[in-house]
Amino acid sequence: MTKPDDVQTRVFDWGTIKWLVTPHLVEGAGLTTGEVIIYPGQGHEPHRHPGEEEVLYVISGKGAQTVGDGEPFDIQEGDAIYIPRDTLHSTFNTTWSPLRLIAVYTPGGAETGLDGLPNARILDAGVAPTWTQSL
Repeated sequence: MTKPDDVQTRVFDWGTIKWLVTPHLVEGAGLTTGEVIIYPGQGHEPHRHPGEEEVLYVISGKGAQTVGDGEPFDIQEGDAIYIPRDTLHSTFNTTWSPLRLIAVYTPGGAETGLDGLPNARILDAGVAPTWTQSL
């Protein structure tokens, strides 16, 4: 069992990620599962996962999602979004409250690529991120 306070937090300009189950954390794991929080009015750049499919499950909040070449569509609590392998996608929080998601990748392992992004910070387990407002 993995608890959120037991793992590092990845912090980006747009939000945070806690990887809870990954091949590098759990011996024998073939997938990656984590909680993603997207800050109000923020989102991440469109990107793709070559060789990995993804499911996003909205825990709370509302936002806009893109998958492939389609138009953005609304997402909200209880929605599940399937993203096929190597498909361009992005998520944007359209409200004033945090957008909380569960992300599942299969096969797992490529999530460590986010650690090399220019704005990525990795906080030790148990250290809470702080929000800053940019004007």
